[in-house]
Amino acid sequence: MRFVWRWLKRAFLALIIVVVALLVPVAYTEAACRPTGQPAAYQAILPPEDHRPESRTLLTYPEWHIVHAYEDYGRVVGSGDPHNYRFLSSISGFWGSLCALSKASGQLGEVDTATKQMVYVIGVSFTAELLLKAAYEETLGRVFAMLRGVDRAPLDDLSAAQAQNYATFLQQKPWYKWDFKGSAAALTDEATSTWRDRERNFALGIEYQAKAAYAQVIAAAVAQVGPDALTLRMIITGASKEGLDQIEGIKVIAVHDEVIEIETIRYRALTSLMQELANRGVDFLEIAGNDQIMFTVISNNASYPQAIYSRALQGSDDYRHLVLLDVAQLGDALRILQNAPAWLEHIHDY
Repeated sequence: MRFVWRWLKRAFLALIIVVVALLVPVAYTEAACRPTGQPAAYQAILPPEDHRPESRTLLTYPEWHIVHAYEDYGRVVGSGDPHNYRFLSSISGFWGSLCALSKASGQLGEVDTATKQMVYVIGVSFTAELLLKAAYEETLGRVFAMLRGVDRAPLDDLSAAQAQNYATFLQQKPWYKWDFKGSAAALTDEATSTWRDRERNFALGIEYQAKAAYAQVIAAAVAQVGPDALTLRMIITGASKEGLDQIEGIKVIAVHDEVIEIETIRYRALTSLMQELANRGVDFLEIAGNDQIMFTVISNNASYPQAIYSRALQGSDDYRHLVLLDVAQLGDALRILQNAPAWLEHIHDY
């Protein structure tokens, strides 16, 4: 009995250490990444019911960092093995970018408690997931990859395709709607008798089944709260009602002299829509009651004008830059990117 009690105490102590370690980045962000600056006065055009907190243009990025991490992972395992992916670098990228965003949020207004808590929760979950994955792939996963040799097994290619498809899926839909059980079944159906396929089927199968169970919990929680709004409103100029009526994803709400109030789709589809509007000569005056917005740019240079944070991609020679600017400058910025050695990745709404 003493033996069992001794090991229970050790297990409990180990659990406490793990929890504390996972919370260290949260404590650091709270203490060392305090907001700086003050928001400038701005008289919004849109009514209050159409406003969204301006600081959320920054705090939407941490979720997208996870999306981009899966994109990087998909590129790496597309031609390599999971242990080639820099798990710790991806984790540090999450917390490093969040620190920079937290500091920049001072000029956009206070971050609400619910949003901050949500970002911390996904950050801790992301950190725990990648640490567990790294612990396996850098040990047993690496051993089985060495035993396999240079020729890839069928499940190496299938799991790489699944990772790439998952990253694409996350650009417009929440992660918990992915068919993890279907992915696990596909591994079983395609597995051969090779040791590498057996190992991939077992290890990834457990991962997918665990995520499927967790996804059900999250989906149920979201159903209680309700999904976020799928549209937002903005004020633009340089367009006609007739021309806007021809563009899918846009609803003209009102025309006021030379400015037009429109309602648009959100998330990934909004980026393509706003690029199209900018290419047509449209300028943006206000988005969701705000006069500042952030977007991400990809380039092969380590720095970019007005970037508040930059980081190298994995599986590529390019860099991602987080750029914050006035909404009124967005149209010109998007048009410049059309002819620049850099390209627009994502416009972060609120």
